[in-house]
Amino acid sequence: MKYTTILNTDIKVSKICLGTMTFGEQNSEAEGHAQMDYALDNGVNFFDTAEMYSVPGRQETYGSTERIIGTWFKKTGKRDQVVLATKIAGPNPAFTYMREKVDFSPASIQYALDQSLQRLQTDYVDIYQLHWPERKANFFGQRGFKAQDDAWEDNIHEVLTSLEGFVKQGKIKHIGLSNETPWGLMRFLEEHKYHNLPKIKTVQNPYSLLNRSFEVGNAEVCLREKVGLLAYSPMAFGLLSGKFLNGQQHPTSRLALFPQMARYSSPQSAEATRLYNEIAQQNGLTLTQLALAFIEQQPFVTSTIIGATTIEQLKENIDTIQVTLSAEVMKAIDGVQAIIPDPAP
Repeated sequence: MKYTTILNTDIKVSKICLGTMTFGEQNSEAEGHAQMDYALDNGVNFFDTAEMYSVPGRQETYGSTERIIGTWFKKTGKRDQVVLATKIAGPNPAFTYMREKVDFSPASIQYALDQSLQRLQTDYVDIYQLHWPERKANFFGQRGFKAQDDAWEDNIHEVLTSLEGFVKQGKIKHIGLSNETPWGLMRFLEEHKYHNLPKIKTVQNPYSLLNRSFEVGNAEVCLREKVGLLAYSPMAFGLLSGKFLNGQQHPTSRLALFPQMARYSSPQSAEATRLYNEIAQQNGLTLTQLALAFIEQQPFVTSTIIGATTIEQLKENIDTIQVTLSAEVMKAIDGVQAIIPDPAP
């Protein structure tokens, strides 16, 4: 395994992070425990979750992933060996079962954090993240900013002040954002700079061969402001595993189970995937190795979040940390991006 330090902290994390959103939906508690055992035994010391998991978010499985992680901590006693990140959900009318108000008000943060800690059977989280913005913005695959009526009032100072209180209490070590835009990231950093409030240390956004939109704006912010990307969906919901290349049907795959991720099923995504697979084959690599090694080599990436439903998939994903892409391969990848840019934003 390779390791790095979360910027502006003394926390050492593996360059691969175990994503857990399948625990409680596609994976049972026993399977989740087995994945965490395997990941930790193979050098992965960084786990990511969220209060809304498992996915898709629904009342029947709300908090199930955190509970499975919590029972693993209790069973193994290995909480101190894991860097743990979780998230508070942003506004969504479908998630009213979570709490009275699904927002980032002081009361909501306190309730959501305390509930997460209880499920996780721990008294602190290493990184507490805002899962998506309260305001209307470009995230979850939206292209083009459209001016809309937005009742949101800038409360970022208040949010950081609330989070600072939990940092002082020891319930949170550091804070991060998720699904955030360059404007949003800079606003949080601005409040940190001018009011001595906690600094955003990480931002968790989608990043893959089929979605390099992070490179426009956010990557520069991360490099100049010393914020690390936690790249999620690096395999584009399994499309970049190559298992769909010949039109195969996989009824238990994420693409089949979650039709809302249709952007990964577009003709452009399929064609780009075919071209990336050709590059992989020409260089003695699997498509999975190409897809994950590309992300792991980016200077603005702190860790790549990988998720799997089987130990075999998890092993393949973790083993990609040993792969280094040449300058020629990186140039070939850029050639595909030039003709089919970001087909699955």
